[in-house]
Amino acid sequence: DRLYFAILCQKPKSGASNTHYFCIDDELVYENFYADFGPLNLAMVYRYCCKLNKKLKSFSLIRKKIIHYTGFDQKKQANAAFLIGSYAIIYLRESPEEVYRLILSGSVSYLPFRDASFGTCSFHLTLLDCFHAINKALQYGFLDFNTFDVNEYEHYERAENGDFNWIIPNKFIAFSGPHSRSKIENGYPHHAPEAYFPYFRKHKVTTIIRLNKKLYDAKRFTDAGFEHFDLFFADGSTPSDTIVKTFLNICENAEGVIAVHCKAGLGRTGTLIACYIMKHYRMTAAETIAWIRINRPGSVIGPQQHFLMDKQPELWTEGDIFRAKLKGNHKIAVTRILSGVDDISINDTRNR
Repeated sequence: DRLYFAILCQKPKSGASNTHYFCIDDELVYENFYADFGPLNLAMVYRYCCKLNKKLKSFSLIRKKIIHYTGFDQKKQANAAFLIGSYAIIYLRESPEEVYRLILSGSVSYLPFRDASFGTCSFHLTLLDCFHAINKALQYGFLDFNTFDVNEYEHYERAENGDFNWIIPNKFIAFSGPHSRSKIENGYPHHAPEAYFPYFRKHKVTTIIRLNKKLYDAKRFTDAGFEHFDLFFADGSTPSDTIVKTFLNICENAEGVIAVHCKAGLGRTGTLIACYIMKHYRMTAAETIAWIRINRPGSVIGPQQHFLMDKQPELWTEGDIFRAKLKGNHKIAVTRILSGVDDISINDTRNR
């Protein structure tokens, strides 16, 4: 009963003996590409949770109500609500629905999040979608703040350090497309394939998938012992069924981690990784988009959002069939082992 969330029109007066107010509106700030404004990334969720845990455990605040307040900027309200809601799911083990209900009490409404583009937004990502994404990520082990390295996350997401993010630990990295040589172009750093080798080797990346036009020779990856595949489709567009099938097939058979890139590693990259998540984890399109954006803001753009919505039923069905087959194969393998055991005991009695 100590944690509260409030929307206040002015900064509260401090000094009340039984309350402690804090605000993160100007501390944890979303870096937008275009008209997008959230949700805040995983490092910010982590920093917020650490801050709040510290306050709740603080001896000097032990008898006080802790109130996270936000101002009248609707975009900041949505991000603040996302943070406290995520905290409640991760640390207080609240359900996404319950958190959403609490956040909405007092008949407040929040702006839905949108894609990193300009113009009218035709796909709304709600706070509830984000809460479900956080909850499922916990459930599936995508999210574990006990092992999360916030400094590594913030280092590698920067353009000069490679511009990449993990989307699923030990499975997918999304990164900005390498160039034929490392250079700075219009103030933006480009990296040669070789720049990625040390990190990729250390983290067991075996497979590279390129979705944009060829700006480097794939041989540079294959000569270094990585598998390399090309699945080109136009920037900002949606993949054909053949590309989706091939992508899923490569990922289901890859031995190690798969690093996927297009030009920026946002639209096309996010869209195909989303197809894998929907198929194998039965997450909704909206939850999947939310999780990918929390890890790599700006991912999945324009028509790609609707494409994923349309693809969801088909990918869920494919996933169900895939898992049923796996189960079947597992059963066959177990039966084989058991029949082998029977043979041993029969032979044993015979030889006695």
